[in-house]
Amino acid sequence: MHLVWDWNGTLLDDFRLTAEATNAAFRTCSERVVDEEELRRRFRRPIAEYYAEVLGQPVDAAEFARLDKVFHDTYHGRLGEVGLAAGAAEALAAWPGTQSLLSMWFHDQLVPFVDGFGLTPHFARIDGLRDRVGGGSKTDHLVRHLAALGMSGGDCVLIGDTLDDAAAARAVGADCVLVTGGFTDEERLRGTGFPVAPSLPAAVARATRI
Repeated sequence: MHLVWDWNGTLLDDFRLTAEATNAAFRTCSERVVDEEELRRRFRRPIAEYYAEVLGQPVDAAEFARLDKVFHDTYHGRLGEVGLAAGAAEALAAWPGTQSLLSMWFHDQLVPFVDGFGLTPHFARIDGLRDRVGGGSKTDHLVRHLAALGMSGGDCVLIGDTLDDAAAARAVGADCVLVTGGFTDEERLRGTGFPVAPSLPAAVARATRI
């Protein structure tokens, strides 16, 4: 069995920074701010639709591109403060099969950042977003990731932290284990029907039993 890891909010402990960057984007057009628990309750993709819902105003492609730039400028400015999630190294070492990494973060920034943690040797493949603006669903990216690996969904289990991870896994016929502490609250994760784990090592232990 092959394991596909999510990055942001899963292996990387960047949820708090993401919340700060989201509010920095919101402050450019509204007095609306979200706290961390609200973000976990409401975050979803496509992100433009999530932004429109929270802000209570339309967010077209041009406005989303502007907000996305503010988000990423803020995010990258503080990225040096972010580390791996608790248990990440232990979890990566515990998986008995092959592993890869699929992120919705920009590919040219993802690859050197992952390598800076010394994690690259764990992965048969690392893929990030190759578009100039993000915010969409993970499903198509997972399809291409598996095709590049020469695998089908039935060969894989995905570990992630969002409803989008669950939807992408289900769309390709892969198994999935969702971990708490990332971008989505536990109740919403359990609503997907996939198993939910309280830590990365526990997620790997659960995945090995699938």
